[in-house]
Amino acid sequence: MHWHYWYTLFAEQVKETTPLQWVAFAFGVAEVLFARVNNVWLYPTGIIGTILGIYLLFDAKLYADCALNVYYIVMSFYGWYYWIKKADKPPVEITWSNRNEWLITAVISIGGTVFLYYCLTRFLFVFPNYKPSNVPFWDAWISATAWAGMWLLTRRKIENWVLLNLSNVFAVPLLFYKKLPLFGALTIFLFVIGCWGFSDWIKIYNRSRKAKAAPPELIPES
Repeated sequence: MHWHYWYTLFAEQVKETTPLQWVAFAFGVAEVLFARVNNVWLYPTGIIGTILGIYLLFDAKLYADCALNVYYIVMSFYGWYYWIKKADKPPVEITWSNRNEWLITAVISIGGTVFLYYCLTRFLFVFPNYKPSNVPFWDAWISATAWAGMWLLTRRKIENWVLLNLSNVFAVPLLFYKKLPLFGALTIFLFVIGCWGFSDWIKIYNRSRKAKAAPPELIPES
């Protein structure tokens, strides 16, 4: 591999990045960091970053990606509402997924892949100027697993990190194949944060279980 070529390409892409792209990037990073520490601010930051992303993608005539980001916005609002829907009750706790939730996750992942593959290979009939992807299956698979991960995140399920990182694992080589090293590097960063988030959420879950199991007199006052 010609490392000098990749370094040069990476440096050139950074130089060509617009201020708006950097702002969208910053909100995207903030979303992941807030998610890692189980903070509800992950949703407003994610919504802002995604809206900016839609504008940038539409300007680049990447209409399918725009549609995917609309889904992320809808799920973010749903997750935001689901997270704080009842102020007089404890927030939704972090838990592992049950059988039904795993079934829904599988349907989103597999069904989403089929649906998106169909859309990506038929998009030309809707938008004559649309340039179809030369890797529609991987585009579809990466997006569908991310969809499933986002759904699990809205329900504060620990496995959301597994699905999101599964998407990231396939996205990294695809982004480098597409000669987008900046976004590939960002996805690697998101993968690392995802690993930390998975570990942190397990710790939060275990602490919650211990607190529930402990006698009331042993639970420290807040």
